[in-house]
Amino acid sequence: MACAQRDLSLTPARAGVVAILSQAPGPLGAYAIIEALTKRDNKPIAPPTVYRALDFLLEHGFVHRVESRNAFARCAHFGHEHRCLLLTCETCGRSVEIEDERVGAAVESAARSVDFMPKGRVVEVAGLCAACAKAA
Repeated sequence: MACAQRDLSLTPARAGVVAILSQAPGPLGAYAIIEALTKRDNKPIAPPTVYRALDFLLEHGFVHRVESRNAFARCAHFGHEHRCLLLTCETCGRSVEIEDERVGAAVESAARSVDFMPKGRVVEVAGLCAACAKAA
């Protein structure tokens, strides 16, 4: 796994958070992750355990923070640093991560033009997925 390649420890809590996010159709908030882990493991999970796991996973690029939803999504391209474009459906909540160098370059260029140094790695776009657009 990617943790072993980077000499990082994948604790059971970290693995559990990644598993829950991998099964989710869209970003999840920390308390939804806690609830899913509690249900899956049939035992209470302390919030600090999940927050520590999320901090580790964020730091190493295994998950993305979705600021607009105060939620987290598993990174689909965690083998390297990148900016991602996260398309999130406003109706069903599903999300799709797209890695496109042009998006990162455009963000960097626009930021430089106003002497701004961006920290975020996720560009969020809300809209409708194909299925929800058809139903609308």
